[in-house]
Amino acid sequence: MCGVGAVVAVTVLAPLPALAAKYAAIVVDARTGEVLHEENADTITYPASLTKMMTLYLTFDALDEGRLRLDQALPVSAWAEAQSPTKLGLRAGKTLRVEQAILGLVTKSANDAAVVLAEALGGSEARFAEMMTRKAREMGMRNTVFRNANGLPNMEQVTTARDFSILSRAMLSDHARYYPYFSRRNFVYGGRSLHNHNRLMSRYEGMDGIKTGYTVASGFNLAASAVRDGRRLVAVVLGGKSAASRDARMEAILDKAFDKPGRGQDAPVVARAGDEDAPRSAAKGKPPAKPETIAQLASTVSTPAAVRPPARARDEDAEAPKGDASKWGVQVGAFSTREASNRALTQATKQAPFLLRAAKPAVTPVKANGSTVYRARMVGLDEGTARKVCSELTRHGHRCVPVSPNEKL
Repeated sequence: MCGVGAVVAVTVLAPLPALAAKYAAIVVDARTGEVLHEENADTITYPASLTKMMTLYLTFDALDEGRLRLDQALPVSAWAEAQSPTKLGLRAGKTLRVEQAILGLVTKSANDAAVVLAEALGGSEARFAEMMTRKAREMGMRNTVFRNANGLPNMEQVTTARDFSILSRAMLSDHARYYPYFSRRNFVYGGRSLHNHNRLMSRYEGMDGIKTGYTVASGFNLAASAVRDGRRLVAVVLGGKSAASRDARMEAILDKAFDKPGRGQDAPVVARAGDEDAPRSAAKGKPPAKPETIAQLASTVSTPAAVRPPARARDEDAEAPKGDASKWGVQVGAFSTREASNRALTQATKQAPFLLRAAKPAVTPVKANGSTVYRARMVGLDEGTARKVCSELTRHGHRCVPVSPNEKL
């Protein structure tokens, strides 16, 4: 079922010495790759459950390539059942749907669900870990080694803050259609409502993902992405002493970076991640800097590829649709096809039918940077209703931005 070519064998090394959790952080402009803040960004440490981001990345690859379906039932093995918490409590011999596994990883950080995906795609968790490491090298994550699919303690499973910023950008550019999963606040499974561990999404303006992680050796980790005024940043904090101090540090470095003008700040901004089918064009990536230390770091591919750049589709520099200046609206995305915009509007209407009962759909083509994107908006609302609509849609994991009269998003 793997459907993947030959996997490079991973060199087996002697156990690595224990690494003391050390604070590391980086903030990067998602479009340009410009580093806006960094501290110990190349220090090698443990990823903990940030590991699941790569498990999900390869799962999304498989969905795009038709090797998996969201409604597909995957078998649960005894090895998956045996994983340590946190987990869904899966039982060997049962099945788990792919979409349930995805939501289990995003919200509960379920270790058993990660193994279910790994075994479905790699045949075994060990082989899937080799696939993960190989993909990391292809992206330019040259200081990362994966030994399992969920981030449970393994002294040979190591990474850096810079490497996970690369993975975060790749997730946004390569799998924008699946990125809204990371915004899910909760997931109901087995009669339980499982809440997302990323508490910052409920209080930090513009944050909509990505993943938390913790082990004793790693400290408290967080990879996050936020967008303000059309500008998206990704940030990684590793080695926090507590969840609260990690979150506070994340807020501080993001606030500082958002206040700092970036290169090309006056250029049109990217379509927001999660805007399904946003068109892609090439952008020049910058390879990561040489690490401070790579002692005993496993090497599975001789020459790492350059950093994969994010999408550069731009749609937010043109004027908002003309209309009644007293009316507000909401935008639920900007897509590469009119059909995708219509689908998004239909989904939004189903999610908030009462609030949107008097609204009108508006799909507006906008030409920018040689491409055409289609804004998906519901118009004809007052300000209060527009904000309530976005609150409701965001609560259910959908993207939504209130649009004031004649506002340039």
